[in-house]
Amino acid sequence: MNKIWAVARHEFLTNLKRPSFIIATIAVPLVGALALGVGGLFGGQVEEYLEELFTGKGAVVAYVDHSGLFTPPLPAYADTYILYEDEAAAKAALLADEIGSYMVIPEEYLQSGKIMAYSKSSSFFSSAISTSKENVQGFFTDHLLAGQVDPTLQARVVDPVQLTPVALDEQGEPTTSGPMAFVSTFVVPYLLAILLMITIFTSSGFLLQGVGEEKENRVIEILLSSLSTTQLLAGKILGLGALGLTQVLVWLGAGMALLSGAVAIFALSGLLVISASTVILGLIYFLLGYLLFATMMASAGALGSTAREGQQISGIFSFLSAVPFMFGNFIMMQPNAALAKVLSFFPLTAPITMMMRLALTAIPPLEVAISLVLLILGILGILWAGGKLFRLGLLMYGKRPSVAEMWRALRQA
Repeated sequence: MNKIWAVARHEFLTNLKRPSFIIATIAVPLVGALALGVGGLFGGQVEEYLEELFTGKGAVVAYVDHSGLFTPPLPAYADTYILYEDEAAAKAALLADEIGSYMVIPEEYLQSGKIMAYSKSSSFFSSAISTSKENVQGFFTDHLLAGQVDPTLQARVVDPVQLTPVALDEQGEPTTSGPMAFVSTFVVPYLLAILLMITIFTSSGFLLQGVGEEKENRVIEILLSSLSTTQLLAGKILGLGALGLTQVLVWLGAGMALLSGAVAIFALSGLLVISASTVILGLIYFLLGYLLFATMMASAGALGSTAREGQQISGIFSFLSAVPFMFGNFIMMQPNAALAKVLSFFPLTAPITMMMRLALTAIPPLEVAISLVLLILGILGILWAGGKLFRLGLLMYGKRPSVAEMWRALRQA
């Protein structure tokens, strides 16, 4: 056990002094502090800006009206809707970047309901019409009903729902409301998952690089003369696991400080709605996820004949870890769908997927238990197989073990 701790201590202290680790650990809080400082210049305008950004309110819409039903625009829309006399004038304004898009209302609009929207790009966010769809619908409804129905009924038809989101804590008490709750249900899960991925592969990458370099420089022969491959692997994983946890704690501490500053500067409430149980489960998934990928990275480093070759082999694991992000939009929309559950149960995708789901929805305890059990079983299996392949790779120089040799090593274990 003393040998394992000696290896772990060496790995921790050596990689703690790496410039790449120091930069990665400090860069994230610095970027957050810079963003907070710049945002502070705008004061209370930030919440209004974010609401406009995600809801499209306040966006200027240009249009050409051939039907005559929307000319002139009602006073309530005079500041946000620009009426052009003809399409040529609207097109010229678009090409001159005076407007981002414009819509053309044909004469037969009342019969067909169709309009044409023009922009310089097919990008969704390039069109003010697309980003303010609900506001555009209100514009059409308001003009069609003006003078036809009771003003109170007209106002309610244009804006039928005033939705106030309310999040409840574990005791069932309301904790937040307003549009900023969107930040906690969309941005925060992505940030947590991305930070988890960065941390795992930063520290695991050190493990991969270290094993490859030690093997390439034949330092590994000296190490194996005084300790077993199991002790060496365990020591490296423990040392770099502590390194990764240190990085996470620094980021979490900085994140809480920045959050407190954001609440004070921007007068925001309910910006972050994450329970203590979510944070604890997140740390558990981090530790288990690190252990899983670190073992695979160490095996990849040992199997490669050089450090660069080991990095190429590890690319497969990097791809698997990114699978949850490929389905990120689907998971955000339906966090309890079958695909999200499958990714939560598969060991290689479980840590990232569960981090994304935990802050989005209440996951049944049984699902969490099944996910953790399968993840632990996967870790034990990969530890067993990885240890054998780690030993095989360390004892071979100048070439990679063949598939037959790796299979033979596993069968003889």
